[in-house]
Amino acid sequence: MYQLVYISRITSTGLSSPSTLNDISEGALERNRADDITGILCYGNGYFLQCVEGSEQALTNLKNRLLVDERHKELKILDFSEITERRFASWSLRSITLERWMNKDSELKKLMPFKPYAWEANEWQQFLDILQNYYEAQNKAGHTDTPPVEYSTLGVTLSKVVGQHQAFFLIQTVLGLMIAATLLWLML
Repeated sequence: MYQLVYISRITSTGLSSPSTLNDISEGALERNRADDITGILCYGNGYFLQCVEGSEQALTNLKNRLLVDERHKELKILDFSEITERRFASWSLRSITLERWMNKDSELKKLMPFKPYAWEANEWQQFLDILQNYYEAQNKAGHTDTPPVEYSTLGVTLSKVVGQHQAFFLIQTVLGLMIAATLLWLML
């Protein structure tokens, strides 16, 4: 049994499709069940972090598919090692958008904003431990291998940007309207 952990950035191709996360999750669920791969996929702030578990060959094949996937770029392998047991045994692939629940966990807040490329060497392991605790709580609640949440990558990204910068966008809108009014006035 092996574990593959990687991080990557979403590409403009991935961002431009409103169903990128759904497409990744739905395609992976079916293939992972067939290949006996379990794991979790996290998306936040334009980054992916995935931890998957399975046979060495199945994970090597998955890694090769990821390297040519146009929705990812700058794929960085954090771990590809032998393990004794699965962390996420009952999830073919749970897909999580971090913005939806990151404020509820005090340990997770310490790793936010979600920028895994800037983490210290061992912080991805702390992050996986937090996700494993989340997994165990979900298992106790009976939420094993539930279908992915439907969401829009572009919508999540835009709502995050707009939410954090509402005053900026409001000021820019007012200034734009004032410029348009001035130009109209000058033309008359």
